[in-house]
Amino acid sequence: MSSIVIPRRIIERLKKEAEKLGVSLDEYIVELLTRESDPRDKALEYVDAAYELIDQARSELTKSNIRQAAEKIWGAAALTIKAYAWWKEGKRLVSHRELWEYKDKLAEEYGEWIDIAWAQANSMHTCFYEGWCSRRSVEIALKHVERLVREISSRIRG
Repeated sequence: MSSIVIPRRIIERLKKEAEKLGVSLDEYIVELLTRESDPRDKALEYVDAAYELIDQARSELTKSNIRQAAEKIWGAAALTIKAYAWWKEGKRLVSHRELWEYKDKLAEEYGEWIDIAWAQANSMHTCFYEGWCSRRSVEIALKHVERLVREISSRIRG
């Protein structure tokens, strides 16, 4: 994988725009890059990005960076819910409220384990901002969110 250098000013602008929308920087960048994609392609890009975030969360855990691992887990879950909405209905989810509402649709369709994975992901979002969670909590959340990403990805890929 190659890396790129983005001027600090641009990164700060991207962060501000992501904060305005209430999404992580990762989510915002994926949204920008997939704006013109067809719904299925966009859904696949979202789940691929979710897998990347899961890998990054693992990497952050090996460095004992609990807060960053937690935020990556949250991002993976949010992107997965967004992916499913694109794939299933061609619907773009733009707020936390819409994520929660769509998560309920998934739970009705696939079961209570969706609620559990989502609750774990949301605790990670809080952890990122509050910094209170333990490594064990992050590892447990990672397990549940990874299942969410894996199972929704397999449904989208058919």
